[in-house]
Amino acid sequence: MADTWDNVTIPEFNSLLQMDPYLKQYEKDFRRRYGLFEKRLFLLEEAEGGFDQFTRSYRTFGVNRMADNRLVLREWAPAAEALFLTGDFNGWDNFSHPYEKKEFGKWELCLPPKHDKSPAIEHNTKLKVVVHTKKGERLYRISPWAKYAIQTEKQVIYDWVHWDPPQPYLHIHPRPKKPQSLRIYESHVGIASPDPKVASYTNFTTNVLPRIKDLGYNCIQLMAVMEHAYYASFGYQVTSFFAASSRYGTPEELKQLIDTAHSLDIVVLLDVVHSHASQNTEDGLNSFDGSDSCFFHSPPRGEHALWGSRLFNYSSWEVLRFLLSNLRWWMEEYRFDGFRFDGVTSMMYHHHGIGSMFSGDYSEYFGLQVDEDSLVYLMTANHVLHTLYPDCITIAEDVSGMPAVCRSVAEGGLGFDYRLAMAIPDKWIQILKELADEAWDMGNIVYTLTNRRYGENCIAYAESHDQFVVGDKSLAFWLMDKEMYTNMSSLIPMTPVIDRGIQLHKMIRLLTHALGGEEGYLNFMGNEFGHPEWLDFPRKGNNESYHYARRQYNLLDTDHLRYRQLYDFDRDMNRTEDKYGWLAAPPAFVSAKHEGDKVIVFERGNVLFLLNFHPTRSQTNYRVAVASPGKYTIKLDSDEVQYGGHGRLDHNTEFFTEPQPFNERDNSMLVRNISERENSMLLRNTSERERDASLPALVSQL
Repeated sequence: MADTWDNVTIPEFNSLLQMDPYLKQYEKDFRRRYGLFEKRLFLLEEAEGGFDQFTRSYRTFGVNRMADNRLVLREWAPAAEALFLTGDFNGWDNFSHPYEKKEFGKWELCLPPKHDKSPAIEHNTKLKVVVHTKKGERLYRISPWAKYAIQTEKQVIYDWVHWDPPQPYLHIHPRPKKPQSLRIYESHVGIASPDPKVASYTNFTTNVLPRIKDLGYNCIQLMAVMEHAYYASFGYQVTSFFAASSRYGTPEELKQLIDTAHSLDIVVLLDVVHSHASQNTEDGLNSFDGSDSCFFHSPPRGEHALWGSRLFNYSSWEVLRFLLSNLRWWMEEYRFDGFRFDGVTSMMYHHHGIGSMFSGDYSEYFGLQVDEDSLVYLMTANHVLHTLYPDCITIAEDVSGMPAVCRSVAEGGLGFDYRLAMAIPDKWIQILKELADEAWDMGNIVYTLTNRRYGENCIAYAESHDQFVVGDKSLAFWLMDKEMYTNMSSLIPMTPVIDRGIQLHKMIRLLTHALGGEEGYLNFMGNEFGHPEWLDFPRKGNNESYHYARRQYNLLDTDHLRYRQLYDFDRDMNRTEDKYGWLAAPPAFVSAKHEGDKVIVFERGNVLFLLNFHPTRSQTNYRVAVASPGKYTIKLDSDEVQYGGHGRLDHNTEFFTEPQPFNERDNSMLVRNISERENSMLLRNTSERERDASLPALVSQL
């Protein structure tokens, strides 16, 4: 078998080795993975006529209406003894409509139209699959391919509802072009309102989309859309993979949300969960055919010890059909623009990352601990998506740092476009929890923000939903805590706590935005304006309260509250990036990370950033290094009064470089004042001779 993998050719593997020669010693691992991927594609071509038809299996599985209004129903239940369909359409008769057994564990039922030529099953009526097991049990199940499921009031179990509206929503607007700089607004529809209830798709379309557009974000990552029976799971215990959550409204209303986002030139990503599934049986995938496997590995391999969920068998042909078709369904039916793949670390390793610190030693990423079935699935998924939809965006949630996750499949990589820079928010939380301001380590902060695999794009973020759930709290609340309840009015002087919190909130986000990301930045909804407290969904432990399961956008509507100042800074930071494009620029050159002065200076995208984290000392006549000679002016200043600053900088000031080498740059200049922990400047070169060129700028927080 080893000789077989030796003969595998990875088309662009040399490009990967040029970027990281240390991977050469693991060439056999890459060849084996790529060989398994090639074999998968070959078998798809041989058995299914290629992946195009294979990934459209939602047209043949579940319930599908033909042109003559016949209904064809198909399921995969290899361990079942018999299958029946019951529901409103037949008065809940458990035996009148049996499926016919086909080969390879498939079952099929054809329902002719009624006498009036209408479909035998009406739109918006309830159904169940009745599964008879070899043990003589009778089980009531939801089709794995169900497109809609609802929870009737006072019921725990979800019901399968046949969704086939006579006038389905038709998308009007084309997909936007893939942005060069991805500025992501991570969102949860259900909490997107200040009201203590589950908010709707329509509320998001009407009230939240305009805010996202105004803020300068060009991408929305929608969480908790795939149907999940347990609301407090944040959407990560999926029960119906093809169903948009009915908590927030109908499938047509979700389509309208996405179409409206497209009209605003905003792309929309789905937070897709293919790493595991809910262990629910009556309204989930678990034990669909009565066995302990079906879509999953049998226990113990098929169970996640920490999450209490089921783990897919990625080597199964029908599981591959189900998951790849699931991706295609969301792209085609709802017109999503891509996916953030949840739990990729758990997928890639047999240990699921449990108890693994991931030191960065390459031996951790190869060998028997790696689940190659999962890797091949991810390679196949990315290959299919990027072949069918060249502008499709895929993001991996991986904390392990596995090499080549974000390199093309042709190079031997997994084919993702981006990975999440998950160490950055952990670093900010650790600093705020453990260190006094005087003890902040500039070198360590810069290291954390820039420690990423070269050539693999990553999404930087100061905080996401993970840092916001119960047991933790938002950065703003770490910074200002209970004073946010009483001292956020601009009609009264800022207390020292509020002053510090407002300034550091802006500085942390700007530094993360400009230094931490490679083509991408993410913000969780509401955190841009310093949302107080934390997230906690209604559950028994909090008396089913919605108090912390909402976003208080109403705080922005009171002009004298300082939340508006933080909102305005976040908006102008994004708009400035949109103008100068530092996220899509090559990695920054950091010319200063001065521990005594607590100053960080770097250049990126022809912009010079200055940040002074010193809690008490301003810097005057401070020399900073710069590559491009000329005249610089301020383009973004966090000390402006409109951002909750103190207005100590004169924006008419012009800064001129001198041919004086400094900190490994040929030129430098004196900046007259960089105030303590309050002054964030973006300086841009506006020399007359360069005005029409791609000019350098300066963003500074000093």
